[in-house]
Amino acid sequence: MSDFAAPVTYFAPAKVNLGLSVRDLRSDGYHELHSLMVPLSVGDDLEIAPADTLTLRVEGADLPEDGGNLVFRAARAYLDAAGVAGGAAITLHKRLPLASGLGGGSSDAATTLMALARLYPAGVDLSALALRLGADVPFFLLGRAAVASGVGEVLAPTPVPRVALVLLNPGVEVSARDAYMWLDAEEGFTPALEIEAILAALSNGRPTPYLNALQGPVAARHAPIREALAALTAAGLHSPLMSGSGSTCFALARDDAHAHDAAQVLAARHPDWWVQAAHSLGS
Repeated sequence: MSDFAAPVTYFAPAKVNLGLSVRDLRSDGYHELHSLMVPLSVGDDLEIAPADTLTLRVEGADLPEDGGNLVFRAARAYLDAAGVAGGAAITLHKRLPLASGLGGGSSDAATTLMALARLYPAGVDLSALALRLGADVPFFLLGRAAVASGVGEVLAPTPVPRVALVLLNPGVEVSARDAYMWLDAEEGFTPALEIEAILAALSNGRPTPYLNALQGPVAARHAPIREALAALTAAGLHSPLMSGSGSTCFALARDDAHAHDAAQVLAARHPDWWVQAAHSLGS
């Protein structure tokens, strides 16, 4: 039956935080955030086809292929909520580095929810499922640039100028839990981002007045992140910043050609690092 249907390929975009303020530690143990998040032109791919049971295969990374994987949990959550008797055969082509601050797992989960909603339409509240899966999953469900607050689930869609950038990951995996724990220990909380000033700088290509509250504590403990930030500047890019809890760093380029050229320079200088030119996706 449906097992023989051809799989459909879905793109799961990465994101960067064009600024991440951690305002406070809430009484429930979560953090009050303020961030400008944008989806990118690079990401993972998912192949999904209807099947009698739910299966997951991962290519490109050593990840669980069961309930230990957010894609599997997202698929199980949707199938159960929709009352689907069958399942899906899912192949995750992992192209983003792991634990890298690019939201790869959350994007994969959101893409899975949307794909299964198309495959098995039902009156399921995808937003509720997304929030239960992780704080970044609702953003990827939204699919456009947004100012995030709360724990990241309060999203205000925000038009953002198209920006070209270079992503640089020095091969360090950073646990988000550790990053926030280090921040808490230092009480390094930060004021709200100046969103209008950030948007104005992005529009005119000037140095961008953003910050990442987690960058100081994480970079202090991981020298390669400090090296990556310096390498981006040395390659002629501006406004270097760590994305999310790291370890991917990025900096802005004048245009796509500049980003491509700078990425080639960085790849030659740092052959063991993950380097990608990218641009923000439409707002």
